[in-house]
Amino acid sequence: MKYTENALNILTVRLYPKKGPAWINNNLKGNESVETLCTLLETHEYEFAKKRNVIESAILETADFADGVVALGDPSFPEVRGVVKPADRPFALFYKGNLDLLQKSNLNIAVIGVLNPDDSVALTEKIVTTEILKHNATIVSGLALGCDSIAHKTALDNNGKTIAILPSALNNIIPKENSELATEIVEKGGLLVSEYYQSPQSKNEMINRFIVRDRLQALFSDAVLLAASYAQNNQGNDCGSRHAMSKAKEYGIKRAVIYNELKHNNVQVYDLNRQILRDDHSVIRIDSANMIGSVTKLVTKNPDDITLF
Repeated sequence: MKYTENALNILTVRLYPKKGPAWINNNLKGNESVETLCTLLETHEYEFAKKRNVIESAILETADFADGVVALGDPSFPEVRGVVKPADRPFALFYKGNLDLLQKSNLNIAVIGVLNPDDSVALTEKIVTTEILKHNATIVSGLALGCDSIAHKTALDNNGKTIAILPSALNNIIPKENSELATEIVEKGGLLVSEYYQSPQSKNEMINRFIVRDRLQALFSDAVLLAASYAQNNQGNDCGSRHAMSKAKEYGIKRAVIYNELKHNNVQVYDLNRQILRDDHSVIRIDSANMIGSVTKLVTKNPDDITLF
């Protein structure tokens, strides 16, 4: 398992009270000396060393499941897309597979959606994702059941690359039903990524990890495409995709939704798609019946340089 002293130090800093992502990204550039870190933390070097030993032992327990960990200041630590506040920036990432896929030079398109798509939603997502893959894009998703799985599998079926961003440590694939899919993603040149090396301490922490994971899908993508999703309502309908789409808007990352005005009008599973289109006219609408131009706009890093047909 690959990791640097810097990565160990960054992870150790996180153990101190009130030293979360915002503090780390505001106060550290990476590769600070232990002496400097202890001064900032107002702690003793022997105490810091004890905590670092605990961290090292913990991450080595995942050595059979992860290739390594990179942290703020490491040469291979990837740069995020968009304009992102310090509290939302990752400071360490555990990975298995091709870490270069996260680099900003790589064209990454996130494809997300509901856990329970019907056959029509699934087919439409496959058609659009296949078209995206023709542009040498890497597909990003969250390894969840439903639309996430369809996105990953479509990439693999078309000899493409895909990135799965997990809400759990790499030695505890969630959901377990997708453990084989996770293995296949790595075997075929893709990547698994997580911010975690330990299990959550409570149910609320686990729920929060899903929400936090959603923002990473936006941070490492040039655009986020919503296949289909319920809008939040008083009937209990909601979808984690809403968080990823909201964060993409906040960061200034391109957004798109699949939507056909005739087929999908008043269809509940497209409620969020319809709501997003209504509220933000800059969102790209992709209609599988006539999608070449809109997909081209989606995958072009500089949208001002393309011509729609």
